[in-house]
Amino acid sequence: MSKKALIVIDYTYDFVATDGKLTCGEPGQAIEKNITALIEQFIQKNEIVVFANDIHVENDPYHPETKLFPPHNIAGTAGRELYGSVKDVYEKYKQSVISFDKTRYSAFAGTNLDLLLRERKIEEVILVGVCTDICILHTAVDAYNLGYKIAVPANAVASFNEIGHHWALSHFESTLGAYIK
Repeated sequence: MSKKALIVIDYTYDFVATDGKLTCGEPGQAIEKNITALIEQFIQKNEIVVFANDIHVENDPYHPETKLFPPHNIAGTAGRELYGSVKDVYEKYKQSVISFDKTRYSAFAGTNLDLLLRERKIEEVILVGVCTDICILHTAVDAYNLGYKIAVPANAVASFNEIGHHWALSHFESTLGAYIK
């Protein structure tokens, strides 16, 4: 059996709360309990849990997202805080999880995620969080290119774009060989 890591991507206030700056809204809120349950399950089995959270500088003229999306997950704002019960479970287990900031869609881009996973002999990543067709998608593509097995629980990912969400789930399975739970 391959060694697994749960990667929780961008489940922050700005991406999930009703008044978040770039929110998935209800679809993002609907997956909260499923993500929390998975975190608890991984912690209880002494498996790796990683939190990868978006961070930006407001009006950064060099970051491509500045032109694509409204300001979100700005450093030092409440919008970067984990959302709901995911925040609670993180606080409860923060000594047992890995947490880092990311500045691009993929949790692998410009971070040491690959090194952290390889040090722990991880062979499979389970991706949860938001947005299915942006940060989950780009992380999945990078994981595929790095040789990881990929699983995406459909009830633990969401997007503000329903068509993109469904397309990404299909793409994970048909193009990346991911297991969709």
